[in-house]
Amino acid sequence: MLTLYGTLESGNCYKARLAMHQLAVEFEWIEIDILKGESRTADFLAKNPNGRVPVLELDDGSYLAESNAILWYLAESSPLLPTDRLERARVLQWMCFEQYSHEPFIATSRFYIHLLQDPQGHAELLAAKQDPGYAALAVMERRLEHADWIACDTYSIADIALYAYTHVAHEGGFDLGAYGAVRAWIDRVAAQPAHALITAV
Repeated sequence: MLTLYGTLESGNCYKARLAMHQLAVEFEWIEIDILKGESRTADFLAKNPNGRVPVLELDDGSYLAESNAILWYLAESSPLLPTDRLERARVLQWMCFEQYSHEPFIATSRFYIHLLQDPQGHAELLAAKQDPGYAALAVMERRLEHADWIACDTYSIADIALYAYTHVAHEGGFDLGAYGAVRAWIDRVAAQPAHALITAV
């Protein structure tokens, strides 16, 4: 059985859990309290030298880190990852967008506000994340005005990757009121079979 090490309310960890629920993959969940430094212990660093969650322990005892790499591993040969060469590249394109243009602003804002509960102590940093965060949402809005899914004609791990932090963007101080296509897409993702909440193991 696979073992997933992570923090329950982390969107990056949620990506892997959601994919495993939807693919009916059995796994064991081990909670890692990042606020108590549990991802920086010698034991955890042996699993991931970068000291970050999530980490997936495979059946052979090896470890895989980075949420989108875990998604790709889990989705191989499943409906969540297209077989067409160009469509696979587009899935990867949007997963790269998530990591470089979306997560650094929307996810990190949520970390300071929702997990650390210290918006005042990080007010200047949070203010600097607003414009690029909304710019990422605008990119998604333009895509989803003309498509049901973010990367291709079907639901994929690109949708999971972006849904994880977009659907809780309000917890990072982002208002989705002006992004009707994004909100409709969030509803479509939530309606997928075997959907699981971010707070559910």
